Amino acid sequence: MAPYQFIDRPSPFNSRGGKTLPIFAITPAHIETGTIEPVALDWARKAGFKAEAGSLLLVPTDDGHLGGALFGLGKTPSDAPFLSGKLARTLPAGDWHIETAPLTANRLSLGYGLGSYRFERYRQAAKEVPTLMIPTDADATDIERQLAGVFLARDLINTPTNDMGPDALEDVFRALAEHYKAKFTAIRGDDLLKENFPLIHTVGRASAEAPRLLELRWGKKGHRKVTLVGKGVCFDTGGLDIKPASSMLLMKKDMGGAANVMGLALMIMDAKLKIDLRVLVPVVENSISANAFRPGDIYRSRKGLTVQIDNTDAEGRLILADALALADEEEPELLIDMATLTGAARVALGPDLPPFFTDDDDLASELGDASLSVDDPLWRMPLYMGYDKDIAARIADITNAPAGGMAGAITAALFLKRFVTRTKSWAHFDIYGWAPTERPHSPIGGEAQAIRALYHHLKSLAA
Repeated sequence: MAPYQFIDRPSPFNSRGGKTLPIFAITPAHIETGTIEPVALDWARKAGFKAEAGSLLLVPTDDGHLGGALFGLGKTPSDAPFLSGKLARTLPAGDWHIETAPLTANRLSLGYGLGSYRFERYRQAAKEVPTLMIPTDADATDIERQLAGVFLARDLINTPTNDMGPDALEDVFRALAEHYKAKFTAIRGDDLLKENFPLIHTVGRASAEAPRLLELRWGKKGHRKVTLVGKGVCFDTGGLDIKPASSMLLMKKDMGGAANVMGLALMIMDAKLKIDLRVLVPVVENSISANAFRPGDIYRSRKGLTVQIDNTDAEGRLILADALALADEEEPELLIDMATLTGAARVALGPDLPPFFTDDDDLASELGDASLSVDDPLWRMPLYMGYDKDIAARIADITNAPAGGMAGAITAALFLKRFVTRTKSWAHFDIYGWAPTERPHSPIGGEAQAIRALYHHLKSLAA
């Protein structure tokens, strides 16, 4: 069964064998020492090609036709493991293969695939694009699987809220479950109150589309029990503590946590990992209306803790709290939540390096190893209990927005920790979900973060 795709797109790969044009991926040393194909070497020297990182030189045949290409890796190719993604955007249309490259086949192919991503739902798609033949020693099936998960996350984040509100996100979630024959359930609107999810209902009740909690179950009982929770705020106005216009421009991406756990779930299910998987996605739009929740309101959570609302723009942790409390009741072996949660995380680590928080040192070490193994950056941040006092409220158990603004990513993580008390191992990922600048393996736009590393870790866990 082919991996589920939200938006159909042509494969970046081909299987045409000898009918493809060669690409020589080289470093400056190859030119200096003359250790590439003689015709290509002669052309490179005549053209003054320096093999700088990401540079491309098309090579003609003796009769003037396109004969191949030289692709520069720079002096230290390991510094940019997915540099090959640039080929997908710079090569002319046609079918290509890598003739030589000091990179692993999997890195080279995955990088090319990641770089081939285009979001063309709202404009005419390119008619012809280059394709690359996956080397025979690469794991083509797993590469396609990872690309499907990453592209699903990117597509969902890139789609504007008029086409990706709570109803539409539920449609994609349900389709993903049906594709992999997973069990799907949804609790919507006032039924959230009946089923004791008051915080999810509170945040989303002012929207024209009802708040909801989506659930997917897949796998066999007896396998490692893993639960994924993703923040699904389809748009965040900030509520009554309204954001300035400039801060709303990217708020379609505030469901990036949901998008990322859905992409990760795709990888897990498509690989048929021996995991008892549960995915929970609370979905809301934080809107403004006569029934919007207010600063100073106090609500009782599913866990029983009362939460004082000191800022309606700190809504993500509220919906996660109810979902995490539900997940925790089942005591999974591993509980992962992902959310575009705090600006403080971006101030600390920037847009490309997502922090994660856990009090499980073994898990932190394993995630760090997985990150390095697959070049999917992440960084552990401290769950410093000295700041736990900052989330105390005067007339409620806790506040959703500690005063002062210091250590905002840590206090947000400590808030969530209050709702995870029985699970064996938990990690919270505060992702950005967006690439603000173009990189070889991704254009500007929605981005999958940490899910390739998590997939790598879960493959080891399941084995």
